[in-house]
Amino acid sequence: MPEKNRPYTVKITETAWEMLIFHARFLANVNMPAANRLIDTFVKMTDSLAALPERNPWLEHDAIPFQKYRKLLFDKHYMALYQVQENTIYVTAVLDCRQDYIWLL
Repeated sequence: MPEKNRPYTVKITETAWEMLIFHARFLANVNMPAANRLIDTFVKMTDSLAALPERNPWLEHDAIPFQKYRKLLFDKHYMALYQVQENTIYVTAVLDCRQDYIWLL
């Protein structure tokens, strides 16, 4: 457990960045300001994890180990999955909740 008042370090994996860019490119074909907002919101929300990563619920599914990933919902339809390991938060995936993401599990 990290010390009180000591923020976590947030690391976003290459896979998570690629997934975010994929969603933003798709969205940009329809609405460029919405695509920019998606990226801005993602950055703000993941940065905020440094203060209190435990505030988000666990991702619960039979296919993943119990209490391994937490989920962060942002910009209405998107979800970031992350793990907390000691003082580091690893954002591992960015999903569009309107799609079937069971393949990821």
